[in-house]
Amino acid sequence: MGFRCGIIGLPNVGKSTIFNALTTQGVPASNYPFCTVDPNHGIVPLQDSRLEVIQKITGSTKSFSTTLEFVDIAGLVKGASKGEGLGNQFLGNIQQVDAIAHVVRCFEDKNVAHIDEKLDPVRDVEIVNLELALKDLETITKRMSAAKRNALTGDKSAKVEYEILENVREKLNRGIHISELDLPEVEERVLRPLNLLTAKPVLYLANVDEFALYKNPYAQQLRQFAANHKAAFLQFCGRTQAEIAELDPENQKLFLEELGLDELGFQKVVRAGYQLLDLITFFTANENECHAWTVAKGTNVQKAAGKIHSDFKEGFIRAEVMKFADLEKYGSEHELRERGLFTTHGRDYLVEDGDIIFYRFRT
Repeated sequence: MGFRCGIIGLPNVGKSTIFNALTTQGVPASNYPFCTVDPNHGIVPLQDSRLEVIQKITGSTKSFSTTLEFVDIAGLVKGASKGEGLGNQFLGNIQQVDAIAHVVRCFEDKNVAHIDEKLDPVRDVEIVNLELALKDLETITKRMSAAKRNALTGDKSAKVEYEILENVREKLNRGIHISELDLPEVEERVLRPLNLLTAKPVLYLANVDEFALYKNPYAQQLRQFAANHKAAFLQFCGRTQAEIAELDPENQKLFLEELGLDELGFQKVVRAGYQLLDLITFFTANENECHAWTVAKGTNVQKAAGKIHSDFKEGFIRAEVMKFADLEKYGSEHELRERGLFTTHGRDYLVEDGDIIFYRFRT
């Protein structure tokens, strides 16, 4: 698996409720700040109808979905970058994730405490984003000091690094997050080891009330904010989805039909997480089992083999590939071979979404 999405936001915006909807783990969700102290972890499968089709055609006895890990992190408050609230503990947890699902309160409820009497999703987002930027500024400034010292010794690469960091620091000071920048590869290589918070892709999750699921002015404000900042957006009723997640599959379907929904909300979140991280799914199958596997777009077939087993990667000889659309259309591996649609590739082939791969490797 190896892909992790952190759920963040101000206290009492519904992070733990949404985490429960995603994972059905029943973690505490209470009306007081820092109900979540240590991060909660949940691994969520991505339902993929293609897996069922592959299993049926190949006759596999078992199937295994691909997954995404969600991490519920304690609520952030103003001043966290200076140690307020859980401060550095919170920010340290965020550094360990690949992407951020930023939960924003878009519902009115007098029984649930909030930082201000007036609900304002954009203000709430900016409080959190400012703390992320301040932490990154601290990290960059420290690194710049080291780069400057190295540059004085004649290290040309340190001089380049210093200039890149200075440019990024200037953007952060203007309120521009790194994820909004189109950086060349050389700059990305310099920034990558710093694991900067504002460089992580962001999904803004508008947590709405079930009675304002479709027409919610707060969610619309957040949607526009996300669009302006090159971020993803999804509307989600955490409380309702958490209740649905506790039902058996048959009652889940009935409940969803009553609400006019076509699938569980957590599947939309997981799918959005995959899109956010630019992930794709490939498959392996035999008579015993079929698997869905997750890799980043642009991964070569030998590296992808390491997802299955290190022996596949180290002993790689070649990969034989079918396309899911072809298998679904013609209904058998034999038919695809007859039509020349079962192709052989070397280690440099880039895996595509929906590939069904048979690995040949040395033992």
